Amino acid sequence: MAAELLFNREVCVQARGQGCEERRLNVRVNIELLSISSPVHKKDLAVRLTDDADPFFLYNLVISEEDFQSLKSQQGLLVDFSAFPQKFIDLLQQCIQEQNKDIPRFLLQLVSSASVLDHTPVSLNVVETNPFKHLTHLSLKFLPGNDAEIKKFLASCLKCLKEDKMTLEEKLRKTEEDSTRQLSYTQQSLSEKSRELDKLKNEWTSYTAALTSKHTQELTAEKERALQAQTQYQQQHEQQKKELESLHQRSIQQLQNRLSELEVINKDLTERRYKGDSAVRELKAKLSGVEDECQRAKQEVVSLRRENSTLDAECHEKEKLINQLQTRVAVLEQEIKDKDQLVIRTKEVLDATQEQKAILEENTDKKRSHIEKLETTIKSLSAELLKANEIIKKLQGDLKTLMSKLKLKNTVTIQQEKLLAEKEERLQKEQRELQEAGQSLRMKEEEVCKLQEQLETTIQKLEESKQLLKTNENVITWLNKQLNEVQMVKKMETPSSTHGGVRTALSPHGMLDRPSFPSSGITHPISPFYAFQKLAEPARNKNSSPHCPVPKIQFNSQVSKIDQHSDVQAVTAATGHPANKENGNNLGLESKYFKKKEDSIPLRGLSQNTLNSEYLKPYLPKVQPSPPAAVTTASAYFPG
Repeated sequence: MAAELLFNREVCVQARGQGCEERRLNVRVNIELLSISSPVHKKDLAVRLTDDADPFFLYNLVISEEDFQSLKSQQGLLVDFSAFPQKFIDLLQQCIQEQNKDIPRFLLQLVSSASVLDHTPVSLNVVETNPFKHLTHLSLKFLPGNDAEIKKFLASCLKCLKEDKMTLEEKLRKTEEDSTRQLSYTQQSLSEKSRELDKLKNEWTSYTAALTSKHTQELTAEKERALQAQTQYQQQHEQQKKELESLHQRSIQQLQNRLSELEVINKDLTERRYKGDSAVRELKAKLSGVEDECQRAKQEVVSLRRENSTLDAECHEKEKLINQLQTRVAVLEQEIKDKDQLVIRTKEVLDATQEQKAILEENTDKKRSHIEKLETTIKSLSAELLKANEIIKKLQGDLKTLMSKLKLKNTVTIQQEKLLAEKEERLQKEQRELQEAGQSLRMKEEEVCKLQEQLETTIQKLEESKQLLKTNENVITWLNKQLNEVQMVKKMETPSSTHGGVRTALSPHGMLDRPSFPSSGITHPISPFYAFQKLAEPARNKNSSPHCPVPKIQFNSQVSKIDQHSDVQAVTAATGHPANKENGNNLGLESKYFKKKEDSIPLRGLSQNTLNSEYLKPYLPKVQPSPPAAVTTASAYFPG
């Protein structure tokens, strides 16, 4: 049976039970395609729901091709069994994309018939929400896993974790090996780099001395040049400033004079204009009054003409009546007399009307002549006004030309001011550059001082390291001599008994015989293993120093325990004698070899007198556990 993993991700699911509120769960959905070849070749789709936080949360669903046909008919699916897994994965992907939104379009619902999800069948629904209703695209019924399935699932999880652990341990081992290699390489490169650094420091000191001398010379020359340029620029600036100020004052005075003249002319023209405007207003008022009188006279003439026409008509009628009366004169003389009187009266009225008519005609002629005179005066005034307007326009043009000239002069003065400002900026820039050069010079001087201090400190460290090297070499030579003496003593002695895998020599009194070191000033006997232990400390010290790498000496842990116990007895017996007590003697070496080391650890099993002695303190080894092995002789590591 082969299994092909199709989908394995965490999905946010809305868990809903009967009579309970909805809650969100993070469920891991695992989809696998199982292909079974025996006895019949068929494919099954296995879907598993688990929770990373709860290892006992397990729901399984296995869909075969026959189960899928019934599911297809029940839920109205349109895809085949081969395309169903991909479509189901696409629906899950859409749910994952929409799960972080406030109102997701696609969501997963885990519905249970019980109130709690505890070993009861559940259904996983893929629901699409829209404003009208919730559409369930797919509903799958999952069964809870039994004890065997849960154990199988937990075993697979444990197997995966163990495989991850093994890979991580392998990676850690490789990284440790790489780090040790890199550390050795870096130590070598550090020693090389320290040598190169010494060379570079020597070169740098010579180079800095040459640079300081060169920079001091250049700085003095630059200072002289800057002072000369500054004085020249200041003189030129003052001369140009004086010339520009004189020109500016002259132009201002000329413009002020011209402006005062123009203001006087402008005042005269404005006064003339105001007078002309007042005269025009008065003439217009008079003309309006004359026009009103003329209209009234015309109306009176019209009315008189009408009366005249009526009188003419009456006259014609009366003439007709006279003709009629003349025919009746004979008959009506009395009436004629009356009519004569009436005619005389009418004639008088006619004469009066004719006189009035003549007077009105004379008045109209006078008024027409007066109107003509007024029209001539208006024409002359309009011509004068036109002349005055032309003079005003000319004056305005002169003003515009004067203003343009003023603007040109202002632009010239602004340009000159800009030039002055640019020159001032240049001066300020040069002063800033001078200040920056001074600051950079100070910084370089400070750097030179710092480098000199560093050089002095490095020289001091070098001298200290040389002294340490000399002391280490002296100690190594002394220890080699001691080892040679120990080997000679061992060759002289005959092995009689072994204890714990290490041979020891017995004295005639039945005590362990240990070699003494008369050349070093130690008169009490010391065991060979104690000498080896004393050899281990300088070797470790030399190995820790980068100048002289020496391999460490490893001892058998069982042998060390036995010999340390025997050493304690021997040392306590030897220190009982007053001649062997440590009373501040240097034991044949200089005082600088007996300085106390802070990182040293006292040897176990030795008495307090041996631990407090100034001779043993610098060379006591740090106790390190080592695998059991045969004791190696120190002569192999320290030849000669």
